[in-house]
Amino acid sequence: MSQVASVWKGGGRRIHMQEVGTRDGLQMESAFVPTDDKIALVNALSATGLAKIEVTSFTSPTAIPALKDAEIVMREIERRPGVVYTALVPNLRGAERAIEARTDELNLVMSVSETHNLANLRMTREQSFAALAQVIALAQSAQVAVNVSLSCVFGCPMEGDVAEAEVFDYVQRFAQLGVGGVTLCDTTGMAHPAQVAGIVSAVRLRWSALQTTLHFHNTRGMGLANVLASIDAGADRFDASLGGLGGCPYAPGASGNVCSEEIVHALQCMGYDTGVDLSALVAAAGRLPALIGHDIPSQIAKAGPRWALHPVPADFEAIRARAMAR
Repeated sequence: MSQVASVWKGGGRRIHMQEVGTRDGLQMESAFVPTDDKIALVNALSATGLAKIEVTSFTSPTAIPALKDAEIVMREIERRPGVVYTALVPNLRGAERAIEARTDELNLVMSVSETHNLANLRMTREQSFAALAQVIALAQSAQVAVNVSLSCVFGCPMEGDVAEAEVFDYVQRFAQLGVGGVTLCDTTGMAHPAQVAGIVSAVRLRWSALQTTLHFHNTRGMGLANVLASIDAGADRFDASLGGLGGCPYAPGASGNVCSEEIVHALQCMGYDTGVDLSALVAAAGRLPALIGHDIPSQIAKAGPRWALHPVPADFEAIRARAMAR
């Protein structure tokens, strides 16, 4: 924190940063990132001080060919003490594969929007819940942690607003099944700070034993504002994507998740303790263009942190002399 001249707000409060770019980001890319490069990228991220890394997805290789090497990647990464290595699993077979590959935590996904769940998962919400209940039972028998990510908490791109009562109903149902954490997902960037503050406050108050994560997209430019609103409401865990990669196939124009290095930079400037080495994180983001074949949205990767100063013009002394002579 010596790089930050003053503490504005955070007071050293710990915020846990969770990286999802190696799953949520890479699955949206048309270019296949070689397995060894994926492993090297996860290893680089592990060294930055992140609390959790969503390494991959144990989905059918036919459905997501970009992550067809899930088992190899999960088995061959270098595990750092204190870092949780999680993976998305869609069903029982995916859970079995993830457990066999020594995944620390299974991340299960369903939508609180019926329309989005049908479009994305080809199941009704009740069918998804029943299937995920079986996965939770399997994970618990194997003593593997479970997190449930609820999509479209802050709005559905096809239905519009989702009733808060429906969101809270699914949080309660999964809490009763004994999951360790729930992620509230702004799947297509529809959230706004006032809405976020209300929902986060309610969840933190009613389910304080759950590890609650916020997952925002920056589609409408409100990602950082929503993170700050969540922190004010008591949240301390956030998903973010290296370089700002990601998107949603059912919401044209949806951008990636909030950018990991941009969020870390902002929070450090405000005096929060993310535990993340920003320079190492930016260096990891710098690997992405060569791997995916195009530029990344990250403004910090382009402009650097606010404390990265630039040299004065080459003729600065002449400029000074002329100014003083007036």
